[in-house]
Amino acid sequence: MKKKALFNWSSGKDSALALYKILQKDEYEISCLLTSVNQQFQRISMHGVRVELLEQQAQSIGLPLEIMQIPEMPTMEVYEAVMQTTLSKLKEQGVTHSVFGDIFLEDLRKYREDKLSEIGFDGVFPLWKIPTQDLIQEFIALGFKTIVVCVNERFLDKSFVGCVIDQDFINDLPENVDVCGENGEFHTFTFNGPIFSKPIDFEVGEVVYRKYEKPKEEDSSDTACDTSASDAFDYGFWYCDLLVK
Repeated sequence: MKKKALFNWSSGKDSALALYKILQKDEYEISCLLTSVNQQFQRISMHGVRVELLEQQAQSIGLPLEIMQIPEMPTMEVYEAVMQTTLSKLKEQGVTHSVFGDIFLEDLRKYREDKLSEIGFDGVFPLWKIPTQDLIQEFIALGFKTIVVCVNERFLDKSFVGCVIDQDFINDLPENVDVCGENGEFHTFTFNGPIFSKPIDFEVGEVVYRKYEKPKEEDSSDTACDTSASDAFDYGFWYCDLLVK
């Protein structure tokens, strides 16, 4: 009997490859794709992709979509409360496992597993400790197509956002940037590949620059966004808007 699992779906390449691998194993029944969305702008958290494109991905993959509405800069307390409510609801439906596309961030994995254990879930990590060079080559070889929708200016300049990842893109990456962007260097939107029944149709819109302001309140500085580094708020992000066709 298959174990019932939810899949943490970011819309990007690591999610796509992890989902492909978990479906190949035939060990888990994926009950839904779970994605956190910026409540104010109705875009995928950190990635900036419109909800309409996320919904098209889920339809093409053929799995139900569960959206978590999250404030723009939530505290960890707020984020964890929303997550716990969502997972508790899924637990009532028989879900026991939570699948992630994480690759090598030990602290993040431990955090996820600790929080999951509080409500009786187990974490599953199909890509764990596979060298990222191998993963990106496998991703391309399988026929997946993904576009860079966000870059952290600390690591990459504006020219990288809006690029479809191919061998030339990989060759152009600076040496200090992980080829899968596992350290938050860039985020992607996957629009075609073996898990999709049809490609996601979109147009590339404008490229915009955004810098996040450090929370003014002392107790809100511990945010659930990727801002753990002491100089996290010194850098901005380039976003490529994808338009629904």
